[in-house]
Amino acid sequence: MSAEETSTSADTEWLNPDELQTWRALHGVISALPDVLGSQLRREVNLSFLEYYVLACLSEQPDRTLRMSQLAIVASSELSRLSHLMRRLETRGLVRRVPDPADGRFTLALLTEAGLELATKAAPIHVKHVRHLVFDVLNETEQRALRGALTKIVSRLIEDL
Repeated sequence: MSAEETSTSADTEWLNPDELQTWRALHGVISALPDVLGSQLRREVNLSFLEYYVLACLSEQPDRTLRMSQLAIVASSELSRLSHLMRRLETRGLVRRVPDPADGRFTLALLTEAGLELATKAAPIHVKHVRHLVFDVLNETEQRALRGALTKIVSRLIEDL
């Protein structure tokens, strides 16, 4: 690599104090929110945050079914991690995995009646906690600003995938 291609410390536009404070606050939310939401769900319905999220995503699908590869994208999970999670949920009778009849190379995740029942029980607990942690501390103007900022960030993330 040539000297011109190598980024050095001198070339880096470091975060100013305000940017650093904002970055640390965002990182704190990204890091803590799933754990805090998950601990509440574990206590009340014996689900991790990701387990609940997967059940909720499946409950919103036609026929409560989604390809595993699509579910991995929606859940922001690697397929191998999702497979382990699905195995645990299958053992509990909450989901089933079956070959996709349209294309046998793919596997479908199906939410069972027991899974739908648990997702339905967990949803109000989750929403109440999300409201307490996020929305109750922000007024409407702050909520709109946060939504706008996060939408821009998500768009940039999608561009960089």
